[in-house]
Amino acid sequence: MSLRRPLRAIIILVLTVPFLSGCVFRRHHDDAGAVNPGDQPDKILYEKAMHEIDKGRYDVGRLTLQTLINTYPDSEFLSKSKLAIADSYYSEGGVSGLTQAEAEFRDFITFFPTSPEAPDAQYKAGMCHYRLMAKADRDRTEAKLAEAEFKEFLLKYPDSQTMPRVKRRLRETQEVLAQGDFKIARFYYSKGAMRAAQSRFQEITDRYPDFSRVDNALWYVGQSLERLRKANDAAPYYARIITDHPLSPLVEDAKERLTALHQPIPRPTRAMLARAQADAARRPGKDLFQKMGGFLSGGPDTSATRRGPVRLGGPKPSEVEVAKAPEPTPGASSIVVQPVGEDSLKAGTPIGSAASGASESGGASTAGQESGDGQKPAAGSDAQTSEPAPPAKKKAKRSLFKRIIKPF
Repeated sequence: MSLRRPLRAIIILVLTVPFLSGCVFRRHHDDAGAVNPGDQPDKILYEKAMHEIDKGRYDVGRLTLQTLINTYPDSEFLSKSKLAIADSYYSEGGVSGLTQAEAEFRDFITFFPTSPEAPDAQYKAGMCHYRLMAKADRDRTEAKLAEAEFKEFLLKYPDSQTMPRVKRRLRETQEVLAQGDFKIARFYYSKGAMRAAQSRFQEITDRYPDFSRVDNALWYVGQSLERLRKANDAAPYYARIITDHPLSPLVEDAKERLTALHQPIPRPTRAMLARAQADAARRPGKDLFQKMGGFLSGGPDTSATRRGPVRLGGPKPSEVEVAKAPEPTPGASSIVVQPVGEDSLKAGTPIGSAASGASESGGASTAGQESGDGQKPAAGSDAQTSEPAPPAKKKAKRSLFKRIIKPF
């Protein structure tokens, strides 16, 4: 009997400890949402809403924050409430959650553009599209929207501490877009559509110069131009493979093509060589399981993204051709088309107006000089030129009338 009582006490103690600890922890968590009696009602609502969001009850927290916004429009927690609603959608994730989060972040930037949290809201607006990106051969709408948001961040907040993360995400987004364009261009090349392939590959080299396979794009541009019988235009692209990508396996082929085209072979600079070595050292190697995982994954592959400066500018806008009226020529009128830049279009002055005015004044002066230097025509000649000869039909009618009237 003496041994059974301590054993029962130990068993009871072991069974009651989990319940006691649960009550203690539950009371501790409940105390986290407690408020002080002297707090303002808007602060109470904000703290309760944040407590609910931290617990994962996003709907309850957003409803409380919306109540705060509608009830206290002048509250100091107004901007924090708007941002907290957007963050709750962002943390919830999913297609609907990220779509709603992007709209809420845009609203926050619109209503509070000078807020210290505005850069973070702009970054997360781009991340909403980034997290929704598909593979390179799928729909590219989200990738293009993410690129636009990240570029807008770089232009609006150049001194933000989030700049390194934004640049990295922008490079990864452009890598995905370039992969899609590269697959389309290579399809055209395989089908023999050289003009379409050349334009696609050239667009990649202009818009995404930091693409991981831009050396292949340069090679395909040169090959397409040679097949289009534009060998002289292909030489600069072969030269760029040697100077910008000195460690590329296509360097030897590019040198052979330059030699065949009787073009000089350039040399890469030390800076470009150092960058190529750094990119080669950071390039990850994939085993069989990683390749299978990437094939089965629904997200894009950004592991081959190069490191370096981010370039915001795309291809230069093409010149606009407008019609220009030439100098007036006697007995003929024609219109000449010449390329004009965008600055002249924005100026608002008609093209060729000065030239046409000068030509008209010059023509009038020369006509006056000719009339002044030459002799004056006779008066009879003026009368003859001023009175036109009567038509032949009228003269025939008059002679017939005289013949009928003459016997009477």
